[in-house]
Amino acid sequence: MQSEQRPSRQVAALSLPARISVAVTVGVVAVGALFHLGMVFLHVAPSNTLSKQHASAVSDYVYPEFEQNWKLFAPDPLQQNIHVQARAEVRKPDGGTETTGWVDMTAMDVADMRHNLLPSHSQQNELRRAWGYYTDTHNDQNQPTSGNGSDLSSTYLSNILAERLGPRLNGGAVVRIQARAATTTVARPSWSGESVDTTTQYRELPWWIVPTAPAGQENAS
Repeated sequence: MQSEQRPSRQVAALSLPARISVAVTVGVVAVGALFHLGMVFLHVAPSNTLSKQHASAVSDYVYPEFEQNWKLFAPDPLQQNIHVQARAEVRKPDGGTETTGWVDMTAMDVADMRHNLLPSHSQQNELRRAWGYYTDTHNDQNQPTSGNGSDLSSTYLSNILAERLGPRLNGGAVVRIQARAATTTVARPSWSGESVDTTTQYRELPWWIVPTAPAGQENAS
């Protein structure tokens, strides 16, 4: 007990000017530490209103002594809502064809996950990662940029969509499928002072031919 009380007794034994000096020193150190942590936080955090307003001051403070080569969030939080949609070309028994409307696969996954305490991996990630894999291996004109990786990403995405649509729709056999992404930028909060275009943009992919179903499967309902 005596050892625990000794520091406080020592401080109490100091003269008033000395105690004021200790208090000021502790306060300055605390403020300096908070200032340092705040500046480093703004440097490593994703771009935001505050960091943009004080970008010059933050850079002047951090570089070169406190340079950081990592980010607080990796990757940055998503700032767009991307919904993967699909439609099919169906061949009817009379030989005619019909194109279905767009089906929002992402919305279906979100609906399945809502209020679900244990959503499946496929509901959370399968479609999102398949779309990301495709866009990483194709340019904006849907031209391959990664050799075999581009072919694999196309096959992976088309297989997922074909499985979800099923072999038959609207009384006919699915012969081709097409995917598109509906991308909407998330609106910024009113206090941020930022204005972004929240119009939904669409990116359509080429049609994919669905492999012929095994014998007997086409007749399954």
